[in-house]
Order: sequence, then C-alpha cells, then structure tokens
Amino acid sequence: MSSQIKDKEAFQRLNFLYQAAHCVLAQNPENVELARFYCHTERMISQRLVLRQDPSIKRTICKRCSSLLLPGVTSTVRQKKHHGQRRTVVRCLSCGHTKRFLNNPNYKLWCDQPQALLENQPKTDKNPGPQGPPKKKESSKDSSEGKATS
Repeated sequence: MSSQIKDKEAFQRLNFLYQAAHCVLAQNPENVELARFYCHTERMISQRLVLRQDPSIKRTICKRCSSLLLPGVTSTVRQKKHHGQRRTVVRCLSCGHTKRFLNNPNYKLWCDQPQALLENQPKTDKNPGPQGPPKKKESSKDSSEGKATS
C-alpha cells in the first residue's frame, strides 16, 4: 500500500535548504549568516505549512537565532553529570543559547516507539454501517397473537 505524502514538494524544499546550510558551512565555516538564512527559511516554511520536522533535524538548529549547530564550528558540545544523570549540553556560539539532552542509552523518541505508528493502533469502526431507527420491542401480547393467526 503506497500512500502519497502530503506536501511532498515542501518536504523536498526543506531538505534542500537543510543540505544547503550544511554545504555552505562545510565549504566556508566563516559563512554562518548564509547558513542561518537557509535554516530560518526552512523553519518559516515548516511553520507556515504546519509540517512536522524530524527531531534529529530540530536538535541541530538553534531555536533562538536559527543557526545550524555543528560541533566545533557553530556550537560547543559538553557532557555533564547532574544529580546522577548524564546530559549533553549544546551551546550555540552565535547567541549563547543552550540545549540539554539526557544521555540515556535506552531512551527512544516517541516517533521511534511502536505505539506511535498508525499500523499498531487499535482498529475502531467510526462508521459501523447503516442503522435504522431503534426497533420497538413487541409486547408479549402482540407476539402471542401473531403466532395464533399463522
């Protein structure tokens, strides 16, 4: 069963903008503003069309300045321990905004869990079929008369 993806062209454009931002920074790490423009445009398109981006992509874009977060180029990545939990702290070098992620090897994103897939959801009949008005129950008197005449 092959289903058509809604807004396929928009997803292709988002993918192109994300790849273009990576290529710009790979060729010239000083060209942060152009990569930021591409990421900002990508975010605006996804917001305008109400498209969900993959969490791995959202984690590599700064929420504050829309800069692409590449470790060592536009961001710093540190491992910290806080109250017995290991965390990854990503700090944007442009605006100073930080993101913190838990380092739990058993952790799975919701979209990666089997419950998130539509195929695994319980089937419910929204339209069980045509039903007429509720039938009236025959009284015992009517049913006994019907048997006697037949």
